[in-house]
Amino acid sequence: MINQLTANIRKTGAPIVAGLDPMLGYVPEHIQKKAYAEFGETLEGAAEAVWQFNKEIVDHIWDLIPAVKPQIAMYEQFGIPGLEAFKKTVDYCKQKGLVVIGDVKRGDIGSTSAAYAVSHLGRVQVGSKTYAPFDEDFATVNPYLGSDGIDPFLKVCKEEKKGIFILVKTSNPSSGEFQDRLVDGRPLYELVGEKVAAWGEELMGEEYSYVGAVVGATYPEMGRILRKIMPKAYILVPGYGAQGGQGKDLLPFFNEDGMGAIVNSSRGIIAAYKQEKYAKYGGEAFAEASRAAVEDMKADISGALENIR
Repeated sequence: MINQLTANIRKTGAPIVAGLDPMLGYVPEHIQKKAYAEFGETLEGAAEAVWQFNKEIVDHIWDLIPAVKPQIAMYEQFGIPGLEAFKKTVDYCKQKGLVVIGDVKRGDIGSTSAAYAVSHLGRVQVGSKTYAPFDEDFATVNPYLGSDGIDPFLKVCKEEKKGIFILVKTSNPSSGEFQDRLVDGRPLYELVGEKVAAWGEELMGEEYSYVGAVVGATYPEMGRILRKIMPKAYILVPGYGAQGGQGKDLLPFFNEDGMGAIVNSSRGIIAAYKQEKYAKYGGEAFAEASRAAVEDMKADISGALENIR
């Protein structure tokens, strides 16, 4: 699947992933009202509003981007109906030819990790049949339980030709409380980066490994170091836009050919209509605002990448 991701990036010319992280506060009133009229002010109503919100955004941006990244917690908060909306979103995006990165941040050991890997990337056996439960193309994984937590995902990735993005240096302000701690004189995130590179050596696509890394846009100098440590790992870069990252901050994450990284924006895209810059669209045309935000993000990143090509 890493080959499909790189092909999609080259086709669109946009190393961008849209984070489909829908809080109800992002969903325009007219969509909520329609959903509640059908299902009431229930979990089912909330899930329907989220699904319709996602669908309209995807309909307006699918041709501009290579991938989407739904964050499962935003769906889980609405219980089983929310998970059904998550699955609808995954399937619809794949029908549109988008690569789907399930932002699930799983991290456990043994049979539990194996079950997580199967549920999101693999196939589960039910009698004589097998099923792909959520069927994302990639999943995000927390490495802090060590190889015991990663190995089951590597096994499924090898079987299914899918991928993972391992948390290495995250974009949140308090990430340094643990990730920056020195171990034998080196920050922990560098040691995790070395493990990512090692895990990926046996799972190579045509150019890059199935094993990628998450490194926040808010730490460009750390990104520069990690890019060298993980030369074959694709880097998923959160923190653009709403968290402060800009196109000029992204250069360290890319290779000289402008590949090697994909940049996430969530509320900067899906809630663009709430920003002053795109307020002219209003709630009724929220998805058109999302398209404009993607086009502006693409121009920002492309302009920055001209400096390394």
